[in-house]
Amino acid sequence: MFGSSDLKKTDLYAILVGIFCASLIVSNIIASKTFELYWVSLPCAVIIFPIIYIVNDVLAECYGYQKARMAIYLGFFMNLIAVICYNITMFLPAPAYFTADAAFHTVLGSTLRLLIASFIAYLVGSLINAKLMVYLKYKNEEKLFFRCIASTFAGEGMDAIIFITIGFLGTMPLFALLTMIVAQALFKTAYEVVVYPVTRKVIQNVKALDDY
Repeated sequence: MFGSSDLKKTDLYAILVGIFCASLIVSNIIASKTFELYWVSLPCAVIIFPIIYIVNDVLAECYGYQKARMAIYLGFFMNLIAVICYNITMFLPAPAYFTADAAFHTVLGSTLRLLIASFIAYLVGSLINAKLMVYLKYKNEEKLFFRCIASTFAGEGMDAIIFITIGFLGTMPLFALLTMIVAQALFKTAYEVVVYPVTRKVIQNVKALDDY
């Protein structure tokens, strides 16, 4: 599946962490916009954020909690660097011919409130997902589907509660906010259910690789 018999498990860890960090940075860029899906509003980050939890599941299942936690912390640090770079870039004066400065600020100039919300939600949700994945594996290693879905639901649920509450409380009716929390958690969990065969296949292939 990974294209080379020479690929080692340690090599793949670096690839998975790269995907993890890139997906996180993209998700935080698009998280400030919401979209309408039938009767609910959802942050656009739901498009890519489930990938983070799928990779998180693979890391926790195949490499253990310590390695998964290392990837989570690295993702947080890389996203922080990205935010710092965005703000430095916005601070630098633009030449007169650059007419997209306002749009640049609109897209990348997330409010401090949304940044805090996304950072806290990401850390708590990702760590819960990884910890629960490893704990359930210790309890019953055979139930991979249950571990993936349960850990994602718990992590995504906590992520949705923290991000939407901190980021949007007071900006919309309470019922709409609660609906968004539930809808986001269910949407992301349903996403993982749909792509579970891919998650399982990746886990099986990673476990089959040599460690060195």
